[in-house]
Amino acid sequence: MQKMLSSQHVLPPDLLSVKIKVKGVSMSFQKEDACNSLGIADIDSDSKDPQDCSQYAPEIYKHMLVTELDHRAPANYMETLQSDVTANMRGILIDWLIEVAEEYKLVPDTLYLTVNLIDRSLSQIYIEKQRLQLLGVTCMLIASKYEEILAPQVEEFCFITDNTYKREEVLKMERQVVDMMHFNLSVPTTKTFLRRFIQAAQTSYKDPCLELEYLANYLAELTLVEYDFIKFLPSLIAASAVFLARWTLNQSVHPWNPTLEHYTNYRAPELRSTVLALEDLQLNISRCPLNAIREKYRLQKFKSVADLSSPERVQSLFE
Repeated sequence: MQKMLSSQHVLPPDLLSVKIKVKGVSMSFQKEDACNSLGIADIDSDSKDPQDCSQYAPEIYKHMLVTELDHRAPANYMETLQSDVTANMRGILIDWLIEVAEEYKLVPDTLYLTVNLIDRSLSQIYIEKQRLQLLGVTCMLIASKYEEILAPQVEEFCFITDNTYKREEVLKMERQVVDMMHFNLSVPTTKTFLRRFIQAAQTSYKDPCLELEYLANYLAELTLVEYDFIKFLPSLIAASAVFLARWTLNQSVHPWNPTLEHYTNYRAPELRSTVLALEDLQLNISRCPLNAIREKYRLQKFKSVADLSSPERVQSLFE
């Protein structure tokens, strides 16, 4: 759980809304007690799950929207630092790690943090291609220790590489990575925001819509293997995944509403570029051969959402 807002980030009680600017990004936050008058559903008042921390959730997520700017890799690190490793190699590595995560039944947060650590590491140190897999399993080891109740052992990560790397090599790389990260592993990822945004989207339904949850998660996970999506903030990807999921499931109603705008802090036009890029992934316009995510979400337990698509392109909503 992210640490709470510092005093300078707490919203003034006497204001209906406040706009802040952090590193050139403008964000507006509205007071929670103004929700009802604007037709915005209160998604925290009826929460029965103590893990939702509903009493503090608004402040926590506002804090995350600010701090997500500090924990992302530069969007051009592959061109400026890496000469032996390519974006395609990165995609192949992550596609394989998705299969590893499924094999060991790791939680989604572990996978997202793994990718975050890989990108942050590759943006800081030069890696030869024969050591890229070592970096990948090491980042998953670190993420597992942080997110899992029972993390796989070092030896298991050596085993899945056919013992290409020894235990000592993995541990040495682990020390190097956590040192680069300054042990800062509590970072907002797309999955962090997606939980909140799906919760907001579910207020449109009488009963929780599992297809919406699975489809939004599927669309968000598709971006993990795509180097080009590093340029988008995690919260922006999460909001766009919800937008496109709602459009895919129902074209008769606009996928965005005041509740989603309030909790995501994004207006529909601000999602345009990301939603269109995400739809290209959904339709596999580039014929990407990396299919770990698609095969995962074709399973019946996820209601085969990987096979869903809208008969009408989402571009029409932005014209």
